[in-house]
Amino acid sequence: MRRSGASPLLSGLLTDTGRQRSVNEDAGLAVELARGGLYAVADGMGGHAAGELAANLALDALGSTFLQGKGRKRPPERLAEAVQAANMEVMRHAVGEYVGMGTTLVALAIDRGAAILAHVGDSRAYLLRGGELTRLTEDHSWVAEQVRLGNLTEAEARDHQWRSVVSNALGGEERVRLELYGFPLKRGDRLLLCSDGLSGVVEEQDLRVMLGWRLPPELTAQRLIDAANALGGPDNVTAVIVDVGAQQPLPGYGLPPRQSDGPIYVDVLLGLRRGSSPAMYLTLALVYFALMGALLFQEERSLILLVTAVLLLGLLGWVVRRNRLKLNQALPAALRLGSAPRQPKSPPDRQNLN
Repeated sequence: MRRSGASPLLSGLLTDTGRQRSVNEDAGLAVELARGGLYAVADGMGGHAAGELAANLALDALGSTFLQGKGRKRPPERLAEAVQAANMEVMRHAVGEYVGMGTTLVALAIDRGAAILAHVGDSRAYLLRGGELTRLTEDHSWVAEQVRLGNLTEAEARDHQWRSVVSNALGGEERVRLELYGFPLKRGDRLLLCSDGLSGVVEEQDLRVMLGWRLPPELTAQRLIDAANALGGPDNVTAVIVDVGAQQPLPGYGLPPRQSDGPIYVDVLLGLRRGSSPAMYLTLALVYFALMGALLFQEERSLILLVTAVLLLGLLGWVVRRNRLKLNQALPAALRLGSAPRQPKSPPDRQNLN
């Protein structure tokens, strides 16, 4: 278990080779910070040493780039740039015997009372809140696309011969395509990041039950890995568990909304984050005319500045309400601000899964 002195977060990380593989091509990351933390899972591909190398290169680059940007950029931008750095690191090493290697990535940055989630590939993130388990990511894979199109059921996809064929991964092209969005956290939330060696083997209803036992994070991760291995352990298995122990205020910046059209190129995503909004132009116009008015009509200066201050406060309130509405509309119901908690289901006895 890991907890920093000032952090309300408690985490656990475990990875296992499984029962049918000789090399572990998964890797995990858990770094607690003063106001949150950075957590990630990578599932390498390319065969034995190549997959193992890709996963570890990606997490090393992700962690170092994210931490280097501290204080200069906001966590959503830092996380997007860290994913791109991880992508380039894998590409730089994909030469010679490592040609064709790549890795999935699911990464979670927590900043006070907010979570920012990024993912590429079919490694997954889940949230347990109020006894309900919500999948936070959509797989970037051929079978997942067939499920979304209605050509396959979830049960058929789980056993499909092409279930491991991903449509998006780090190392595939210079500009990474990713999904990235943020959502508010609540006290008592439990988050799971995992490779498909867990999510592709253990049913989600069983994940909900075992996460709901509320054992310490590292012990919970061990139970999840044991469950996957008990069902044959066909792949490497990695699980990162993060528990939110206290309610924290949301950060002052706007959380990125969830995009409805799947992964987008990192430069497009960053452009959306940096782009100027109509509200910014209106603010600048108000300030400009207020200053000009105060200079030209000095007798009315106090009134002009007062009216401008009132208008700016009104504009700020409108922007906050608009951003909150936009964020809520894009999130699953379980993550929405102000949503009423569901009554938790009573989990079965632990012995029933043994």
